[in-house]
Order: sequence, then C-alpha cells, then structure tokens
Amino acid sequence: MFNDKESFKQVFRETLIGKLGKPLEEASNADVYKILGNMIRENAGKNWAETNQKYKVDKDKQVYYFSMEFLIGRLLGNNLLNMGVLEVVREGLADLGFCLQDIEEEESDAGLGNGGLGRLAACFLDSLASLQYAGHGCGIRYKYGLFEQKIVDGYQVELPDYWLQNDNVWEVRREDKQVEVRFWGAIETREENGRLVFDHTQYEAVRAVPYDVPIIGADRRHVNTLRNWSAESITQPSRTFGSFAGTDYHKFLEYKRSVESISEFLYPDDSQYEGKLLRLKQQYFLCSAGLQSILRTYNKLALPIELLPDKVALHINDTHPTLLIPELMRILMDVHGLGWDEAWSITTRMVSYTNHTILSEALEKWPIQMVRELLPRIFLIIEEINARFCGELMSRYPGDQNRIEQMAIIHEDQVRMAHLAIVASHSVNGVAALHTEILMKREMRLFNEMYPHRFNNKTNGITHRRWLLHANPDLANLINQSIGTRWVSHPQEMIGLIKYCEDASFQEQVASIKRQNKLRLAEYIYSKHSVHVDPDSIFDVQVKRLHAYKRQLLNILHILHLYNQIKDNPSMDMVPRTFIFGAKAAPSYHLAKRIIKLINTVAEVVNKDPDVKGKIRIFFLENYSVSLAEKIIPAADISEQISTASKEASGTGNMKFMMNGALTVGTMDGANVEMHEMVGDNNMFLFGLRAEQVMDYYQHGGYHARDIYNGDSRVKEVLDQLIKPGPICCHATEFESIFHSLLDNNDEFFVLKDFASYVETHVEIDRAYRNRQEWLKKSIINIGHSGKFSSDNTISRYAAEIWNISPVRL
Repeated sequence: MFNDKESFKQVFRETLIGKLGKPLEEASNADVYKILGNMIRENAGKNWAETNQKYKVDKDKQVYYFSMEFLIGRLLGNNLLNMGVLEVVREGLADLGFCLQDIEEEESDAGLGNGGLGRLAACFLDSLASLQYAGHGCGIRYKYGLFEQKIVDGYQVELPDYWLQNDNVWEVRREDKQVEVRFWGAIETREENGRLVFDHTQYEAVRAVPYDVPIIGADRRHVNTLRNWSAESITQPSRTFGSFAGTDYHKFLEYKRSVESISEFLYPDDSQYEGKLLRLKQQYFLCSAGLQSILRTYNKLALPIELLPDKVALHINDTHPTLLIPELMRILMDVHGLGWDEAWSITTRMVSYTNHTILSEALEKWPIQMVRELLPRIFLIIEEINARFCGELMSRYPGDQNRIEQMAIIHEDQVRMAHLAIVASHSVNGVAALHTEILMKREMRLFNEMYPHRFNNKTNGITHRRWLLHANPDLANLINQSIGTRWVSHPQEMIGLIKYCEDASFQEQVASIKRQNKLRLAEYIYSKHSVHVDPDSIFDVQVKRLHAYKRQLLNILHILHLYNQIKDNPSMDMVPRTFIFGAKAAPSYHLAKRIIKLINTVAEVVNKDPDVKGKIRIFFLENYSVSLAEKIIPAADISEQISTASKEASGTGNMKFMMNGALTVGTMDGANVEMHEMVGDNNMFLFGLRAEQVMDYYQHGGYHARDIYNGDSRVKEVLDQLIKPGPICCHATEFESIFHSLLDNNDEFFVLKDFASYVETHVEIDRAYRNRQEWLKKSIINIGHSGKFSSDNTISRYAAEIWNISPVRL
C-alpha cells in the first residue's frame, strides 16, 4: 500500500484528485475521511479475497457468529492500527495540514449495537481475525441505531440515529449474494417417494441483500467478514401487484414499508404486539438469510451434506438468533431431503450457545400464535423438537410432571427460546465463573443435570488493540519501553509490569499519562457543559446501559449524601471528585429515564452551589457510545462496577477500565470476582452483599427496605429529598416512582441495603487516593493483570473447546 510517509502523501493526493476532482487545498475533513477510508478498504480488499480463497481451497472449518448486535464503533483508527500504518498516516496527514484525530471524528459510530452484548461481539471479531481463525459475523444492517440521546432540561430525549446518512465507507454491497426469506403463508403436506413433503405457499417474500465489512486482523493479511443483511422488497410493483394505480399499488407500498421495517431499527419497541412481531421478524430474517448464505458457500466445496459439522460451526450470541436451529432443520429436511434424525444430529453438532443473562425479562419467550402465523413451517419444527424432548424427559423422569413443565420448550402458550437453544446445542456457556455457576446450580439446574457435560464457562474479554493500543497510545508506548512489544501478540505477558509497581520513575510516567488523558477529557467536558473540570480531582466514572440492577441510582444517592455533608460542613476535608455518568435508557423504561433526570437534577444543583467550592462536580455525558468511551476510559481513576451481586453476567467495561489503570469499586459480581482473584483485596474496593446473600433474600425473604429507611438517617435524608419540596424536588411527583420503587416495591436490587457499605468504601477511596505512591502501585498492578482479560485469550478457548477450529496460516 505505502511503506513510508512520503509514499502515503503521494498516493493520498492522487486518490483525492482522482475520486473527488479536488486539489488538496479545497479538501474538507469529511473529504479526507472518505478518501482515507476508501484507500484502506480497497487496499485491504486484496488480502480479503486471498483470505476467503484460502478458506475455500483448503476447505477450512469456519465459525459464523450470529448476533443481533455488533457494536463495532468507528473503524478508521482501529484499521490503521491493525494494518500497521497508523503513525505513517498520522504524520503524513499532519504534513498535509490535517489532524488524524479530527478526521476520525468525521466517522459515525456504526449503529449496529447497543451495549455490552454488541461490544463483546465486535471484540470477538477483532480477535478471530488477529489470531488468524476463520470466523465471521452475521448481523443486520440497521438503517437507524438504537437512538441518538439528547438531554433536554435533564430528561432523555430520543432522536433517530441515522448513522448511514453519509454512507459507510467500510461496507460493500453484495447484490449477487442476495437470498429470499419467507414469512406468513400456509404449509401444505404431500407424499413423494414415500416421504412427507412440506410446501410453503401463499407466503410473503423478502429480499435479503448482504453488506460486507472487512474485519482486518492485527497481521494485516488476515481479513474476515462481518456480513450485515438488509431487507428489501422482492420485485417491482408491476411484476407482483399489477398496475401502478389503485389498490394494487397501495398494497405494494404497504408491503414495501413492512419489508424495509425489518432492517430499519435496532430493537424496535416491543411493548406492543406490532413491535414484538417486528422483533421476531428481524430474528428470523437474520437466521434464514445467514444460513442460506453459509450453506451456499458450503455447497461450493462439493462435499456431502453429512460433513457439514466438520466444516461449519454456528454460534448463537444470546437467545436472539435461536431460530437458526429450526431454520437449519428446515433446510436440511425440506431442501436437502434428510430425515429428522440425520438433520438433528447435524444441527446439534454445529450449534453452540452463549447465555448472557439470568434476568427473567432477558430470557426470551414468544407467543405460540405469533410464531405459528408468522413462521408456519418453523413452528411445526419447534413443536416437533418439543414433543421429542418432552418424550425423552418422560422416559428419563417418569411421573415427574413438574420437571417436564419447567423444562419444556413450549409451555403456557409460550416458546422458550433459551430452552430451545440449550436442547439443540452441543455447548452452552456462561460468560464469567460466577454467572456460569449460577446457571448450572440455579437457573438452568435441571438442564445441567440432564446434560452434565454441555455447560462450560468462557469469561468475556476485550480487544486490547482498541482499548489500550488505540484508545491509550501513550500508556501502550510506555509498556513497550518497559517490557518490550511481545505483549501486543501475547497480552498475558503484561504481567511483566508488576515488577515496576513500586518503581518511582515508572509510577510518575503512569501518573503523567493519566493526567494528560484527564486533561483531554476535561477539554471535552468543557466543550459540552462550559464548566471547568479539575484534572487533579478523582475522576469517578460509571458508564454503561441504564438499568436498575446496574444501580446508577446507588451512585447518585451517594453523591447526594456527599452534597448533604458538604452543606452541613462546607469546610470538610475531602479530595475533590468529578463524577461522570454516561448511559442510555430504553425508550419505554420509565424508571431508568427518571434516574437520568435525577442525575441531571442533582448535577445542576451541585455544580452551581457556591458552598461546594469545587469539591464535587457531576456530569452526565449524553449519547454514550464506543467513541465516547475511548475518551472517558483512559482518563478514569475510579471504575464504578456496582451491580447487584448475581445480576451482572460478566461485564466488559470493568476490564477496559482495569486495562487503563482505573481502580474498581464494585460488588462481587460477574467478572469482578475473577478480577479480585487476581489483584486481591488491596487493589480494588469491594462492598455490599455477596451473590449467595442476595439469592437467599430472594428465596426466603427477610429484607425490609423500610427498616433501613427508618433506621439510617442518611438514607432517610436522601430519599426524602426526592419527594419533599426543595432544590432536588421541584415538582412533587417527579421522583415519586424512584422513591416508591425503593420502599413500596421493597428495593428489588438492594440499593438501600448496600448503601452504608458503599458510603464506607468511598471514604476508604478518599484515604487511599491521598497516598500517591500506593495508589499508583495499585493502578500498575491492575494494568499488569488485565492482559488475562484480552478477548484473544477468550477466543482461543472458544476455538479449542467449543468450535474445534485452528488458526489458518496465510
């Protein structure tokens, strides 16, 4: 492509003129981004083609990772890094009068995901390519992302996230790879050559067109594919609906709108029937289109269908893509003519499933009638799977009707997708040791008893290339200077940093890098809020999806308590704190949206109060995204990982903060448990109930939130401020729902129970931060141990223990 700065500048100038007909002097930042992005993608194209050809010629086993989300963020910087030309391009652009950081800001965050589920999938794709595995992503090309969040008068307002408005330079439309997906209609049966044949008639056809994004590995030569499907109308109106006038044309327009809605929005509101139906459509659309494409690729290998499990692995990222199980059965039986037993054997050897939650609302269930009407053939197959599974249960556990009802795939007019995924998979994994233990011993105990070798743990991971090398290059360079560069390809070797944890010179360099990152974030905050931030204050950060179990509420109630202390004693001695929040609440999640309003209300009161004198600053940074996280995480001193113990499956934000030197204040939940095993009590701040205590309260009762309200004056004071007239409560009913969720609903997530412990822990944080050398020692120990949480390690375990794939040497 180009080997040095001068050749880059020459190629860039020529491409700019050739593509846009503009001299360099007239080029805008948007022009530079477009040209640079196209240059990188086109140059990756050769390796992309060679990678795919290698897979085809050698007939390597390939894994296809199905996910409704791929939160890939911006790709320009990450691709430049993986192609080994980041510094060449940075310096070359500077010579041409442009700043690479400004150019990166021209790229929209891809609206293909929402939170941790989608970011994990993106990290996995990066690791698959970087470790040279044949592994691809299968997703949907949403026209609009979740939503663009604006904060207006403290409230969340949702605007359309039209991230494709300026096109996506990284994707390639593959119209020649389109497939047809069918909905509705009827199933007619007939006998042919002694076997029953199922004909799908009167269906509505949808055209699925793939848009491929190259996933460039760290060796730059290995390029995998993220294939996102777009739903389009199948034909022109004149071919299907007759004339362009009258009823036929209106029918076509209605059909077209219905079709395009399938890939229009990420997670349409499912609080009403129409939204639920659209979500089910999306899920089947992804599964059917993806499987048809995969099997078409397999057919080109000219191998018998019986060898399919030896060449293809299918992975379900949470329950959303579970319909690929009955869809694969349909294709194997109805298209390839296999019998049930043969098709079932192939399916169960190909499919593996990752469970991401123990929250009941996230364990998907679909109404029988909806599935039967929308997907008539698929429902028949699910019904047969359930009948055969229940028959097996009756044989194993005769007379145990209660067990059968608890485990059935279809029960009480609902299709339980998690049960279907478990029954039809050869592997079911949790995403942290504690999460997997809870699944095996509690939530999925009956399935674990029946399939004792099926469940396993694969703790989540993050790609250190994006979250350290790209997001925090100064720290990465310091690590290179200290222990060499081998850690970049073997991240667990970051443990070598531990020997520097008490080295005064190394500590000062870490401190200097952290302060520069804090200054950059302070500049960003000033640009958004016009408020100066003290870079010597503790940057205390909680950025993640807004949900009651993640307990942003606990955080803001503690801040309100701190404010009350300052009002009582304006001269109190404390290390200044800058509290930073970032989160989106689902549009229909009213309690979560009220918590956002509360955070912003407290921020407005505190930040303007002269009595505070800079001791506390609070900022809610709107429209939290991957690119915003890249600014926040390197600057954090404290990482708030305070979910109710037993509720967070793993977390990956905790790993990103740890890798960038922040210290964790957290519960013993998710991957926090494994972080604690590595760094010990002295290097993180633990508080609150343990998982077994939480589960005991849920099972046996005994917790009364009002007892804490009546017994702890601090709790009573902050809760009363939510409902009694004053600076926080300007409208009598504004925060009533929060108040009642804690007291009348008995504090489902133990916010009040953990309040005292949380307050004491923050007092400990204040003391610890005053000892600069000890704090830096803790920070370095966390950085050194963080390499274990690289997604490279996680993917290596998936590859060896679940997918049975090996690296492909190019």
